[in-house]
Amino acid sequence: MLAAIYTIDSINDSGFLPGVRLGYVVYDSCADATKALSCVEHMLSTNGFLPIMDDYSEFRPQVKAILGERYSLLTIPVAKLLSVYLFPQISTTSSAVVLSDRLKNPSFFRVIPSDVHQTEALAQLIRHFGWNWVGLVSMDDDYGIGAHQSFLKNAANAGVCVAYEEVMPHYLNHEQSEQRIKEVARQIQRSDAQVEHVVMVILRPELVKVLFEEMIRIKTARVWIATDSWSRSASVTGMQDINKVGDILGLNFITGTIPGFDHYLQNLTVRPGVRNDLIEEYKQMDCSPSLSGDCNESRAHSLENSVDLPVANGERVAIWCIAHALRDLLECNETSCPGETNFPPYKLVEKLRKVNFTLDGENKFFNEDGDFEDGYDVLMWVPEGESRRLEVIGRYTLQPRQAEIGPADIIWTMTTNNTPPSQCSPSCNPGSFKKVSNIFCCYDCILCDEGTFASGHDAEECQQCPNGTWSLNGWSKCEARTVKYLQWSEPYPIALLVGVGIGLLFLIICFLCFIVKRNAVVITASNLLMSCFMMFGLAVSFGSVVLFMDKPSKQLCQAQQTMYALGLTLCVSCILVKSFRTFLAFMAFDPVRRDRLDKLYKPKIIMVLVISVQGLICVFWLVYDTPDVDQTPPSNQSMEHVLQCSEGSKIGFGVMHGYIALLAFVCFLLAFKGRRVPQDFNETGVIIFSMLIHLFVWLCFIPIYITRNESRPIVQASAILVSNYGIIFCLLVPKCYRAIWGKNTTERMRARLRNFSDFRSRPSVDSDLGFEDGDTQSVSQCSVTFAPPPLTETESGIMNASLSQLSLSSTSPQSAPPAAQDLHPTSPTSPNPTSPTVALSAL
Repeated sequence: MLAAIYTIDSINDSGFLPGVRLGYVVYDSCADATKALSCVEHMLSTNGFLPIMDDYSEFRPQVKAILGERYSLLTIPVAKLLSVYLFPQISTTSSAVVLSDRLKNPSFFRVIPSDVHQTEALAQLIRHFGWNWVGLVSMDDDYGIGAHQSFLKNAANAGVCVAYEEVMPHYLNHEQSEQRIKEVARQIQRSDAQVEHVVMVILRPELVKVLFEEMIRIKTARVWIATDSWSRSASVTGMQDINKVGDILGLNFITGTIPGFDHYLQNLTVRPGVRNDLIEEYKQMDCSPSLSGDCNESRAHSLENSVDLPVANGERVAIWCIAHALRDLLECNETSCPGETNFPPYKLVEKLRKVNFTLDGENKFFNEDGDFEDGYDVLMWVPEGESRRLEVIGRYTLQPRQAEIGPADIIWTMTTNNTPPSQCSPSCNPGSFKKVSNIFCCYDCILCDEGTFASGHDAEECQQCPNGTWSLNGWSKCEARTVKYLQWSEPYPIALLVGVGIGLLFLIICFLCFIVKRNAVVITASNLLMSCFMMFGLAVSFGSVVLFMDKPSKQLCQAQQTMYALGLTLCVSCILVKSFRTFLAFMAFDPVRRDRLDKLYKPKIIMVLVISVQGLICVFWLVYDTPDVDQTPPSNQSMEHVLQCSEGSKIGFGVMHGYIALLAFVCFLLAFKGRRVPQDFNETGVIIFSMLIHLFVWLCFIPIYITRNESRPIVQASAILVSNYGIIFCLLVPKCYRAIWGKNTTERMRARLRNFSDFRSRPSVDSDLGFEDGDTQSVSQCSVTFAPPPLTETESGIMNASLSQLSLSSTSPQSAPPAAQDLHPTSPTSPNPTSPTVALSAL
C-alpha cells in the first residue's frame, strides 16, 4: 500500500495548519516492486510520467510526501527512486537495515526502529530466557539477508549461538520453494528438542504459514521467535491446528492507543462516488432488536479487529510528523501559514529531520538515520480455542536496552509452566566456570580451584578470594578461615585431660600406698626412693600433656617438649638403675668383671648423669632451633588454620626421643638377661613389658606424626599418656596390690630364694676354678651371699637390698657344713669366700 500526501490551498483557518489541507490518496494495487514503482511515477507526474530535468532543484510536484510501503521488499526500490528526487518517504512497517543508509536513501524516514535494534532486541529476548542455542530460518530477499546478518552479529554479542542457518526463497511460486520448505522442516525436526528448542524465524507471513503446515504434518513442536513481519499476522494465528506447533513469542512495534478511534469507526461514511467494500460490509452487519443499543459498539469492535492497529497507529504518527514538518516549513502561526505551499520536496526532508514533538505522552523524533527509537512490544501467542490470540507480556526498551517481562505473565504450552531449555551445554552452577570449546556456547563446567569462587551461574572465570578469606574446591563464596587448636571444651582435649587426671590420681594413690606400706617386703625390695623418683618423673610427664591444650605460644611449645623429655627421662633412669642392680645381683660373672661392674653401680650418679645428658640435648635444641608456633600456611584443602607447635630442629626433636628410646632399650636388655629369676622377687618381667609398651608406642608414633601434620599435638599427647600408663600399670600398681592384699609374701619369698640358692650352690667339677659353669657358691646358713662364677646362660630377676634382712636359716655361720666349706677352698685360682660378693645386704 502506498499513500500520497498533497496540499490543498484555500481552506478554513481553524486547522492545525491554517490555510493548508493535507490530501491523502491510497494506492492499494502496488503489490510488488514493479507495480510500486509505477504507482510512485503516477503520483509524482502530472501526465503519467516523470519529467526529465537538468536541474531538479525546481522540481515541485503537487504530491509532497509518500507513506509506505508496508514490506521492506517493496519499500527498498521505492526508496531508491524517491531518493533521486530527495522526495520524502515515511514508512510505518518497513524495518530493513539497508533503509537506514543515509547515502543511498537520504529522504527515507520511518516511525519504527530499524532491524538493527530489532535483531538486537530479539537476541536479548532469547538471552532473557536463558537460551543460547537456537536455529535460524530466514528468506533470501534484502530484508531477510539484512536481518539474518544483523541477528548473527547481535546474537554473538549477547552470548547466543546459532545451531543451524536455513535460507528459503522469499516467494512461494519459486520452483524450489516446496522442496526447500521440507528440507528446512526436516532440519528443525532432526535437532535435539532438549538442546535446540528455539527457532528464530525471519519470514513473511505466507512463508511462515507454509512452514507451520509442514511442521504440523511431521508432528514437531518448537518455541518460535517471530519478527515484526509476522508476529501479528492474523492469517497465521487463525490457521488450522496452530496450537500444535508449540509456543510463539515475538516482537512488534509499540501499539499506541488512538483517541476516538472507536467513535470514528462507528461513524464511518463513504463519500459519493467512492466504493469501500469494508465499510459496506460493516454497514450490512445484522443486529437483533434486543441488542440494538449495543449494535454500533459491536460493529465498531468487529471493524477494529479487522484493522491492523500498529499500522494504523504508525500512520497516525507519520501524519503528525508530516504536519509538524509542514507547520515549520510553511511558517504557520495561530491564524495562518504564510509560507509557500508549492515548495520543492527536499525542503520538507530537511524539516522532517528536525521534527521533535510529544504525542500521547511520548517524545517523537527521528534519529540521524531517519528512524524512531521507541522500542518494541513483546508478544506471546496464547491458545484460545482452536486459534491463538496476541497478548503483550512485556516491552523491550532501547534506552536502556533491556527486556522487561514479568515471568508470571508467561504460560508455556510445551512444558509445565517451566521455561523450555535450549542450550548447547547445561548451565554452570555457582562455584564453577565455563571452559569453552570451539563454539563459545558449548562448554564444560569446571569447579573453581581452592582460593577462588564464582557466585553466579555461567561464570566466565573464577575470582580470587579477597585477603583474609578462603574457599574450597567448587565454592560459590569465600569465608574467613577458622583458627583451630586444642581447646579445653573440645571432646578430645577433654578426654586427654581426663586421662591426665586419672593418671595423676593413680600416682597419688601409689605414692600414699608406698609411704604407708613402706615396711612391706614388696615395697622395701622395690626401693622406696627410686619409686618416688619414678612417680615424680611420671607426674612431670603428665603435666606436659596439659601444656598441649589452649592456644599455642613459643613458651608453651618449649615447655611441652622439655617437661616431657626430662620427666620421662627421670622415670626411665630409675628403671635403668633397677635393671642394672638386678643384672649385678643375679647374673653370673667372673669375680674380676663383676667387681668392675659393681663399681659402676652408683644409683644417684647414674640418674644425674642420664638426666644431665637429656638436659644438654634440650639446651642445645632450645638455643639453636627452638620449638615455636608453626607458621606454615594452612592447607589449600582446609578451611581451618590449625595453630600448633613446630618441633623446631628436627634433629633435636629426634635426638631427644631417640635418647629416651635408647634408655628404654638398655633397660629392656638388662631385664631380659635376668628373666629366669623367681617370680616372687622378680621385677624383670614387668620392666620388659613396660619398656616394650613404650618402644611400641613411640615406634607407631613416628609414621603417624610424620604423615598427620594437623594431628601432631593429639598424637604426641596420646603417646605420652599410653607410655606413662604402661609404666604405672606394670611397675607401680601391681606392687601396691601385693603390698596391701598379698599373703605370706615374706615366707614365700624365703622358700623360693632358698630353692634358687640351692640350685646355684651345686659343686663344680672344674679343677681350675672349683665350680662348674652356671653354678654359684653355697648359701650361708646365716645370710644369703653369692660368689657367682662365670655363667653362660642368662637369668632374670630383681633383688632389693632389703632382702638381706630376711633370715633364711636359724643356724649360725659357724655351723656351716664342712662339705659346704670345702666347696670354697682358698687358692689363687678359686674364689675367696671372703672376696667381694654382691651380698643382699649390700644391695
